[in-house]
Amino acid sequence: MSVTIPKETFPFFIKLSQNNDRDWFNEHKPEFKAIEKQVKVAYNYLGELLSAHDQIEKIKMFRIYRDVRFSKNKQPYKTHFGGSYSRKKPKLRGGYYLHVQPNNESFIATGFWDPNKEDLLRIRKEFEMDDSDMRDILNDKTFSKTWGGFVGDELKTAPKGFDKEHPAIDLIRRKQYIFTKKYTDKEVLAEGFLEDVNDSFKKIRPFFDYMSDVLTTNLNGESIL
Repeated sequence: MSVTIPKETFPFFIKLSQNNDRDWFNEHKPEFKAIEKQVKVAYNYLGELLSAHDQIEKIKMFRIYRDVRFSKNKQPYKTHFGGSYSRKKPKLRGGYYLHVQPNNESFIATGFWDPNKEDLLRIRKEFEMDDSDMRDILNDKTFSKTWGGFVGDELKTAPKGFDKEHPAIDLIRRKQYIFTKKYTDKEVLAEGFLEDVNDSFKKIRPFFDYMSDVLTTNLNGESIL
């Protein structure tokens, strides 16, 4: 029997969204802690599944407390669980993310959320020189059926130093290289959900292998590690 997300998770977050204040949360904290404990087991189980086919360096499940210092939204608590899985650097690049939220707002994400300026320039230079490998990955039927295309932020025009008429400008102007997949509440609570997530993450490997190769070599293909 596989590990599952506890069925109490979504009802609790729905109640929290309607009572997002410290008094209510403190009163119901034992209930939250019981759910959180089970969810941590689920996140760690997914980490074990990932480690069977990838090198996971770090698992981080994010706290429920929101940092409201610079936010217009002053609600003190998140109404979802989130957790990330980092691959072993410097050789392996990219990461995985699992987001569990009621009202069919759950999703998984993978890729490069916030590449530093050196990595971003290296990626763009690679696409400027040759985008054929990336196109092959994106056009693969198995890959595209699971992940579709890139999501995330992009520039409206070409980055500085790049030709806005370049054939790969759709790839070059991206600021993030992210893929996401959504899940319904029913799917999240079902037996085998975490196995499905793991299987989906497994299918991202051609992209990660390619990007790891790009980011650990120079434009001549020589290792920089």
